[in-house]
Amino acid sequence: MKTNEVKLIPIVQLKQNKSKENRSSSIMKIGAEYKWKKGYTGKGVVVAVIDTGCAINHADLKNNIIGGYNFTEEYDGDITIFEDTNGHGTHVAGIIAGSKNGTGIVGVAPDAKLLILKALNRYGGGSISSVVEAIHYAIDWRGPMGEKVRVISLSLGTKTPDPDLHAAIKRAVANNILVVAASGNDGDGDTKTNEHRYPGAFEEVVEVGAINKENKVSVFSNTNEFVDLYAPGEDIYSSYLNNSYATLSGTSMATPHVSGAIALLIEEYEKLLEKELNETEIFQLLMKHTTPINTKENTKIYVLNLKKNPIVSVNEQESTKKLNREMLLKCFCEARKTQAFFTKCLDENSTEEEKEFIAELVKEYAKTSNKILEYCGINFKK
Repeated sequence: MKTNEVKLIPIVQLKQNKSKENRSSSIMKIGAEYKWKKGYTGKGVVVAVIDTGCAINHADLKNNIIGGYNFTEEYDGDITIFEDTNGHGTHVAGIIAGSKNGTGIVGVAPDAKLLILKALNRYGGGSISSVVEAIHYAIDWRGPMGEKVRVISLSLGTKTPDPDLHAAIKRAVANNILVVAASGNDGDGDTKTNEHRYPGAFEEVVEVGAINKENKVSVFSNTNEFVDLYAPGEDIYSSYLNNSYATLSGTSMATPHVSGAIALLIEEYEKLLEKELNETEIFQLLMKHTTPINTKENTKIYVLNLKKNPIVSVNEQESTKKLNREMLLKCFCEARKTQAFFTKCLDENSTEEEKEFIAELVKEYAKTSNKILEYCGINFKK
């Protein structure tokens, strides 16, 4: 591979089209349905997918594509044609935001919007300059209703760090955009060794590795000191070319699980907290939705788990005093006109870690307290 090229090739196995809606086991594994049942589907969140383009008329994707741009020489360089000629980008897009329409597949965030930025060609390769342009485009893009990109998903990589690519990543982060990238498929099966791909290995990036159905790190998955979390990356069923579906494997498939998860978290917590979260806050929320697991080499990894409630202690098995949302409501409601009972309630029904989290929540986001009190039908006064 030339040093000015980026590429990430998944392991491919095609499957026949399915007419019945198939909620991929990987989507259920990360707990996406838990968020759906609470009413969060990624609505209002735009994810930029920098890849090989997208099959824009695919039944599971066409309603969620908000825009796109072609940065390659394909289609004679026509910037308005960002159709996928490889399949990789379509597969990634489906994992992020496949529509819940009763057929085919469902993505992690089925109501999120996709900005399709075609920077890779039919062979899955492209120039770093095209990726850099695509990142800057995503930062500056505004939708028809003033929408902004909140997440950039990059299932691609190069072995050599590039300063222009790094600068573009830093600019995205400075504009409160989470940049999510694949760790790469050059792994040796040993989590103690380091294999780097960029932009994944840049410190500012949310780097994603792949696990199998048993929560074991995939043999092909790169591991290094910058991998933040792991998500399903083996035998992932998603949308493909010609309105079909395919099963692919790779960190390319793990990455969009995380990108979609971030869309769900942005919708949920910005509604709850009634404010726009910055990049650091969203990343912290993401990591609170992970489960630590020890590998066979006795190294700790973090696996995406949307069923986790950050209000609840991470180590649930070590505590019998658990503070869930219902208990928090009870504490607020029974407080009535004073804060004393609320404080006592927290003391009796939460761990130190939980109390610290709640205190910070109330301190920084007073509107949350008001919102819960409105639910109780009371006026809170000291």
